[in-house]
Amino acid sequence: MTISASTGPGRIPLADPPHSSANPPPIAPELAALDKKLGKLVVNRFTYRLLRVVGRFLRPPFDPSGVSLTWDDARGQRMAIVTPDERKGAGALILFHGGGFVFGRPEDTLPKAALFAKALGVPVICPAYRLAPQNPFPAALDDGHAAWHRVLARADALGIDPAKIVVGGYSAGGGLAANLVHRLHDEGGQQPAAQLLIYPMLDDRTAQRRELDAPRHSIWSNGNNRFAWPAYLGNTADPAALTYAVGARRADLSGLPPAWVGVGTCDLFLDEVRAYARRLGEAGVAVSYDEVDGGIHAFDMDDNPLAHAFTASQIAFIRGYVE
Repeated sequence: MTISASTGPGRIPLADPPHSSANPPPIAPELAALDKKLGKLVVNRFTYRLLRVVGRFLRPPFDPSGVSLTWDDARGQRMAIVTPDERKGAGALILFHGGGFVFGRPEDTLPKAALFAKALGVPVICPAYRLAPQNPFPAALDDGHAAWHRVLARADALGIDPAKIVVGGYSAGGGLAANLVHRLHDEGGQQPAAQLLIYPMLDDRTAQRRELDAPRHSIWSNGNNRFAWPAYLGNTADPAALTYAVGARRADLSGLPPAWVGVGTCDLFLDEVRAYARRLGEAGVAVSYDEVDGGIHAFDMDDNPLAHAFTASQIAFIRGYVE
């Protein structure tokens, strides 16, 4: 079952939710194979380097049919550009990969990028960003910010309308997208048309909730969270800086672009994602919220019916901003 809600001022999703991060429901049976394969993933100071190597063997295959893939390595930052053979819209999607800010590559998002590009008829850009702990905050945000401005600078060459660019990402990449939207809002200038936050990593305080250690959260546990957040934040202590590092710590969410926000009910991030979507709506931001019953973290990396519906919801949302 999928719970969906389109929200605006005064319309907040899921006021009385039946499940929480501390009380997840059973994992959806459609996800049993994925849970068996990756459910016990451990991310710590001993394994994160290994995951950077083996992660490339865990991602779904990239299907190049109907798209072209080019790489832009200017200024030392890799950026994949997936362009559909048939252009339908004037906009584009910038899509950041996940990996808890400590592993992951643009290649991880290429299968979804191809799907989005073909469905929407617009280019999908997948930027690299520097990883923690070697490169703590603000490295990833600075790289995301640079990618945004590189896309703007190349808009004419790419056939993109700068006013029709959606910014999004998966997990840590979703958190990075949210933080980039915050920074761009405060700086002024060209703004994203919308934001796509797919089970985003938004709140470092979740890692301190020890009651979340007992429930089994497949793929991304609170133990993983307790390694990743300090690795990413480094020595950041200034409250003003933290608001750009931790999306949920931003006090004022008003004036941000429309958002699609989605998460599964078995995801560790359920509470923080739900709270952020609710706060966006309270701040007057138009929100499309999709909560998937029995969905684990990153459940859409597998080929299953829940993933199909989840991605279809994202495509329907994005289409309204890139055409």
